[in-house]
Amino acid sequence: MPAAERHDLTRFVLLRGLGVVWFVTFLIWWRQAPLLVGSAGLTPMTPFLDQVSEANGAGAPWVLPTLFWFDASDAAIAAVGLVGMALGAAVALGVTNAAVQLVLWALYVSLVNAGQLWYGFGWEMLMCEMGFLAIFLAPWRTFGPRGLAPPPRAVVWAFRWLVFRMLLGAGLIKLRGDPCWTDLTCLVTHYETQPNPHPGSWLFHQAPLAVHQLGALTNHVVELVLPWFAFGPRWPRRVAAVGMLAFQLLLITSGNLAFFNWLALVLGLAVFDDDVFVRLQPRLRGWLRPVAPREGRALQGSRLLTGAALALVLWRSVPVVDNLFFAESQAMNRGYDPVHLVNTYGAFGSVGREREELVLQGTPDDPDDPDAAWLDYEFPCKPGDPLRRPCLITPYHLHLDWQLWFVPLQGIDRNPWVAHLIAKLLRQEPLAVSALSHDPFPHTPPRAIRGARYRYRFTAPGEPGWWTREPLGLRIRPLTADDPALLAALERHGWR
Repeated sequence: MPAAERHDLTRFVLLRGLGVVWFVTFLIWWRQAPLLVGSAGLTPMTPFLDQVSEANGAGAPWVLPTLFWFDASDAAIAAVGLVGMALGAAVALGVTNAAVQLVLWALYVSLVNAGQLWYGFGWEMLMCEMGFLAIFLAPWRTFGPRGLAPPPRAVVWAFRWLVFRMLLGAGLIKLRGDPCWTDLTCLVTHYETQPNPHPGSWLFHQAPLAVHQLGALTNHVVELVLPWFAFGPRWPRRVAAVGMLAFQLLLITSGNLAFFNWLALVLGLAVFDDDVFVRLQPRLRGWLRPVAPREGRALQGSRLLTGAALALVLWRSVPVVDNLFFAESQAMNRGYDPVHLVNTYGAFGSVGREREELVLQGTPDDPDDPDAAWLDYEFPCKPGDPLRRPCLITPYHLHLDWQLWFVPLQGIDRNPWVAHLIAKLLRQEPLAVSALSHDPFPHTPPRAIRGARYRYRFTAPGEPGWWTREPLGLRIRPLTADDPALLAALERHGWR
């Protein structure tokens, strides 16, 4: 690495960007955790922790590290969200301190480990891994963003190692997972079949085949070629970084993929050095004040701590490298330790060719009457009414809407929480109703709810609405609040 290359501004923009994402992630938790894992939620946290404790005894906190072992009450769940939002906002506004990053990381690992299926995706693991590295990018003894000792170069390289693994893993899983990535046709259906499309998805879907093929080829270049330049000379590395960031912006315009692409944008900044930011904004040169010798030498204890952390990252990278290059079957979005220090990543290793949706419907009539009127429940980001515009919420994320996409793919048996949701809607519980964009029964509960199957397709230009849908029958038969099978399912999972 050239001696003149500095990373003070790299640290400045990376931590500020990370602070913004921290704020969004804890806002998501604060608003949605009561419905997902609260005491009246779909998969309550306390019974889940009890099961882990029963299975692992005194070793349960080591198997599943989370601060919620001390208190899993609704108040504690809300407090984690509020504290995380406050600290995330502070980091975004300029607080540059390792202890603050440590608290944010510990809080987020806690909610990921206790969040169950709702928090089992790649962006959660990436957030944990970036949060851990951020602890050693920031100083311990100061809080302001100016006049700091230079960031450890080894930590900057650890961020670049993460960039490399994240992109290359996503590229390799595509080549190994679905032949449509090799014949360059995956994007023909991807925009339509992804979990939560937005209006840009509809627009991208209308492109001709040649554009879709070019997009798939661009994906391969960005994910399989450019990552290798993250460790290269200055100018090739900068050009590669621009390509990586432009690719993430392109993905943001084509679908609601939670905060993953925004987090990847922040991560990609680690590939730049300070000269890039000074060229973009010359006023930032004022931040590059000469560092006094006593400020530039890190304390011995801090050096040892950072060295130990990076040695741990290298050690935990061994199974990740094995998964990328030598495993018979590459795992996608997998962690290798309880606190998600080093993980393997991937996205859309397989692409759906058709979109099937589970649409919950209620009726005020006798459910056995063939002429009963069945009315749709609408969720904010899940396709429902074909005339309704798809949502645009990125980087915010709606966990319930996202998870509903998996139900037609995996079946009800692998998603027993659907029965709990139906039971709550039959009782018109406020938390469940709050997750809807439209409640067809605002005053009187329905007599029964069923799950209908529909095949959804984007409309073509000139056709009315955004979707067309074709009924495929029922996936869930009509259920009443006192249905023995429904009550038995709730009892079986401790949700009665």
